[in-house]
Amino acid sequence: MQFRNTQGGYGSVAIAFHWTMAVLIVGLFVAGKYMTGLDPMAPDTFALYQWHKSFGFLVLALAVLRLAWRFANPSPGLPDGMPAIERIAAHLGHAGLYALLLALPLSGWLMVSASPWGIPTVLFEVLPVPHLPVPEALGGKAEAEAVLKELHEVLGFALLALVVLHVAAALKHHFINRDTVLRRMVSTAPASETKNRVS
Repeated sequence: MQFRNTQGGYGSVAIAFHWTMAVLIVGLFVAGKYMTGLDPMAPDTFALYQWHKSFGFLVLALAVLRLAWRFANPSPGLPDGMPAIERIAAHLGHAGLYALLLALPLSGWLMVSASPWGIPTVLFEVLPVPHLPVPEALGGKAEAEAVLKELHEVLGFALLALVVLHVAAALKHHFINRDTVLRRMVSTAPASETKNRVS
């Protein structure tokens, strides 16, 4: 089994990062929208929020590890003949995904830190997480929580939009361009036609 990336394809570690985070992102978005319609005082709601926060921190940790793995490995190249504008869009799209995978859980962490309720965060009912210092510029706790809640929601929709574009681009490569861009994210077999390293 090929663990590390090559210039022609992804290794099993990068593939595992990709699909694990994809499932977590979709699940967290669905759970997040569902939670907002529940009675905030219900015991089940409290438990769901704790699980949402736990998996959000898991995404944050995986995003950091995935970035470290990316820097430690060669990046598979884009297909030969791919237009320059599409190459730029691919780079910007990936950069945006990484930025949001870090910013979204951090905004959630700040939001719960600003909450006047002072509810502790305990990851998976085991690991307590301290609250972050909230910038004074955001006002009092209630005002800061409201601002950060809106930011968290906006970032969530932005991430969802980028994921949809990412999926659409992968499907275009597979069904229209008929290249290996999608196949190399489901298999560690090298893609011979991808020769140019992604910078």
